[in-house]
Amino acid sequence: MAGHAPDVELMLKVKHGDRDAFSVLVQRYRKPLMNFIYRFTANLAESEDLTHDVFLKVFQSAPKYEPKASLCTWLYRIATNAALNHLRDRIPQLSCSLEDDLEEGSNHTRNEIRDPRGLIEDELIEQERVDQIRKAVAGLPENQRLALILTKYQELSLKETAEVLKCSEAAVKSLIFRAYSTLREKLIAVVESSELSAPSQSAKMRP
Repeated sequence: MAGHAPDVELMLKVKHGDRDAFSVLVQRYRKPLMNFIYRFTANLAESEDLTHDVFLKVFQSAPKYEPKASLCTWLYRIATNAALNHLRDRIPQLSCSLEDDLEEGSNHTRNEIRDPRGLIEDELIEQERVDQIRKAVAGLPENQRLALILTKYQELSLKETAEVLKCSEAAVKSLIFRAYSTLREKLIAVVESSELSAPSQSAKMRP
């Protein structure tokens, strides 16, 4: 059955015009690819559109497909190109919301924090730190951000990430190391800032 077929076997069926196999492929990879793209757009509608474009590209490219690399790597390479091209087209509008949660969940969280019944100082401080982490990730150089997202969030191996980025595994390790070093420097400043602001916040909470 196509639903249980290995990736390469499935894609070879797509290559020969099997639409049922293509439907299985979409079902298998739609969610992880959309999650990956969302980490670049921070916009659910745009991520859905780009994911649709990715699978359209996959279908159009199927006749030329050769199983030289894993299907997963090939798909993420197409998704990476789609996400980066989209970002380059809208650079003037980019914000620091790269790592925001999906809009519905994000709004739900913020509404809970604004609710007077749950307005606790520790929650406010924690939310501020989370926002700063997201901004820090969004501010990473393009290749460092890609390496971090592919390995940490999409759980690709170093080899797969290297194939997506078209570089060596050593280069991927270097990108990840530099990404964490940059984040560490930025977040140390965030923690120090939070600790400095905590006393004043506490004073405001006293009756």
